[in-house]
Amino acid sequence: MNEIDDILRGIRRKDPRAIGRAISIVEEGDQRAGEILQILDEETVQKATIMGITGSPGVGKSTLVDQLIAYYRRQGLRIGIVAIDPSSPISGGAFLGDRIRMMRHTIDRDVLIRSMATRGRLGGLCAAAGAAARIMAGSGCNPVIVETVGIGQAEVDVVSLADITVLVFAPGLGDDIQAMKAGLIEMADILVVNKADCPGADALVMEIESVIQGRNCPVCRTIAPETAGIEELAAVIRDMDQKKRQNGQFAQNRQKARESEVLDWAVEMMRIKLKNQLKSQSRQIKGDPRMIARKLIEEISR
Repeated sequence: MNEIDDILRGIRRKDPRAIGRAISIVEEGDQRAGEILQILDEETVQKATIMGITGSPGVGKSTLVDQLIAYYRRQGLRIGIVAIDPSSPISGGAFLGDRIRMMRHTIDRDVLIRSMATRGRLGGLCAAAGAAARIMAGSGCNPVIVETVGIGQAEVDVVSLADITVLVFAPGLGDDIQAMKAGLIEMADILVVNKADCPGADALVMEIESVIQGRNCPVCRTIAPETAGIEELAAVIRDMDQKKRQNGQFAQNRQKARESEVLDWAVEMMRIKLKNQLKSQSRQIKGDPRMIARKLIEEISR
């Protein structure tokens, strides 16, 4: 009996230790990761909804996620959370540790929370996030929530991973909605104005609605600490999920997500090779960095 067999049995038993170990193997780039991912119950993975929650820093994403977890648990659902954090520039590990902010759920065996580092990627997601979400889904988590790091417009990566993308705003933060018109706001499925009891909330809702005019994109209001609007938001998410499954968009999104994950891993593997190749060159780096980069790629290609 090898470790991978043990891990796979543990995933089927919904053992948090086995699930955590499986995600670590994937995140570390261990060659055994493929064996784990290939044997996941694909039917169970397909049943799960992967929900991306994104937005600028300070909008209250973690509090909103915390309240969604509590709501789903009251419905008897098993929940997975992939919390994408900035990377430490020294260790490469997760910086913020969203598990601390969701501490009340950590003793619940049916709530799996995993902080993962962006490892310097501007898109806000790490290459292993898609695999982590599938492992959680394969263990019976539904939904799986991916909360991104909160670095603003660069968070478009979440759209390629999630079945449903929820973009969160809050009044008084100076977000330029018009500047987002051609960006993330056009790719989100559901828009949320959190802290809806604060001054400027009504004006923010009106501004958002003017930008998305002509799009069938729900705009929800929440006051996360008071759980106001959480049940309504969950209902909108459920309706959106059913609609996407019926019209074929869900299957299309999953295929695109798999393509993006393949590309992410290819870029990650190439980045490591290029970094090692650069380190192996004893000469001092001089000249045009673009030319040096081109030569590095040519050397790797040979």
